[in-house]
Amino acid sequence: MAGDSEEPWPSEGELLVCTVKSVRENGAYLNLDGYGEREGFVFIGEVAAGWVRSIRNHLRVGQRVVAKVIGVRRDRRRVDLSIKSVSAERRKDTLQSWKNEMRATQIMKVAAERVGWDEAKTADISDEMMEIFGGLYGALEECAISETALSDNGFSGDWMAVVTELAIENIVPPFVEIRGQFDIEVWGPSGVNAIRDALLAAEACAEGIEEATLTCHYDGAPHYRIDIKAPDYEVAESLWKNAQVAASEAIAAVDGSIDIERM
Repeated sequence: MAGDSEEPWPSEGELLVCTVKSVRENGAYLNLDGYGEREGFVFIGEVAAGWVRSIRNHLRVGQRVVAKVIGVRRDRRRVDLSIKSVSAERRKDTLQSWKNEMRATQIMKVAAERVGWDEAKTADISDEMMEIFGGLYGALEECAISETALSDNGFSGDWMAVVTELAIENIVPPFVEIRGQFDIEVWGPSGVNAIRDALLAAEACAEGIEEATLTCHYDGAPHYRIDIKAPDYEVAESLWKNAQVAASEAIAAVDGSIDIERM
């Protein structure tokens, strides 16, 4: 089996995206995605359920498949695979995850070109993002959800704006989050009740908007954090605008002031 000793080995039970390298009468050799030049072998009996008359009716060179690792024999430099052991649902999920990671890698290449990184720098940042977020696509998805995802997790540098912009442009997240802050002071007799009414007015802006929420949090007087969750940025920004108006009108009716900041 090809591949040098420095390349990693897959784990037994792992699902891999593979590319058919060659087809034999008794099975096929597959290149293992993510494991350099390592190959695996799928015996004809592990290609499909039932009797397989001809393996070439099921596999062709260059075809991408999902296979389960059923044996790793490092002493013989051999990885045994099974295609029939992978359900249709798990095959679909594994392929989608693989496509997502490929897309994320391409996005990072574009980011690298824009900020002037070489391959080593791109790999270092990508690896750090994968370690913190659990995957490169997951990291970029978090950037698309929240514009502060990278800084919130300890990253710094002008490159973050580039990566975040590309993530927002290229990844459709399940939801997005934005955050703002109201600094409210009331001097009249209404006091805390007036502040409460202003925050309730802001929260009411989300009522009736499907899959959207707006919550107000006390961060220590006079600061009140506004967290907005919405299906996309258009809805989120509209909600933020309406919340500002609602809270400002409530405070304008009493003896107080409100300063607004987008975080």
